[in-house]
Amino acid sequence: MGDTHFQYGDGNGVYSDAEADKSFAFDDQTIRKGFIRKVYLILMMQLLITFGFVSVFTFSEATQKWAQTNYWLVWVALAVLIVTMICMACCESVRRKTPLNFIFLFLFTLAESFLLGVIAGTYEADEVLMAVGITAAVSLGLTLFALQTKYDFTMCGGVLVACLVVFIIFGIIAIFIPGKIIGLVYASLGALLFSVYLVYDTQLMLGGNHKYSISPEEYIFAALNLYLDIVNIFMYLLTIIGLARS
Repeated sequence: MGDTHFQYGDGNGVYSDAEADKSFAFDDQTIRKGFIRKVYLILMMQLLITFGFVSVFTFSEATQKWAQTNYWLVWVALAVLIVTMICMACCESVRRKTPLNFIFLFLFTLAESFLLGVIAGTYEADEVLMAVGITAAVSLGLTLFALQTKYDFTMCGGVLVACLVVFIIFGIIAIFIPGKIIGLVYASLGALLFSVYLVYDTQLMLGGNHKYSISPEEYIFAALNLYLDIVNIFMYLLTIIGLARS
């Protein structure tokens, strides 16, 4: 019995199995690259908005006093943050339907930026600038590491969730045991945990040879994950710097 050889054609040409597989692989790669570009473009816009707020609150005493006078805005921003994050995380229709997904992401980013600005306003300007610089260096380094490493961090999702639960419980306990040492330990663990999450989320976005990957339709969700990782790294680094210099 001879080997069966399938061919695919569209009237303009005929393609063998191998050629068709290469075509599909090329299409998948093209889609993934477009997805990555879209995610990083959204992420850059989010970070520009966020650190714009941080700059205003850091260098403008009038803005800091205004935020202290209108402290109710913090609770409003917190409510918006929680509602939009839950909607985007739990409702597929919200994070995939345009322009609804961009509206929710924009509201979430504004709320997070305002809260982070209020927090940054309680620190000295040089401390904030130091935290921004270290965060940028760490984020770039970890992204490059995620791009070239042979280790597949997408398989560590369950371990990272377990670590996050322990970290949250430790944070609740730390509320009742105030002190500089426990604050430094908590912030250091937070920076380390979200650094690993940044590598994990980056590899999920890249796809390719990794065991798990995120769908190209989930560009809002991917940008949200990376944004939260970087923001949390910044927040915990700022806490470490502030405590170390106090």
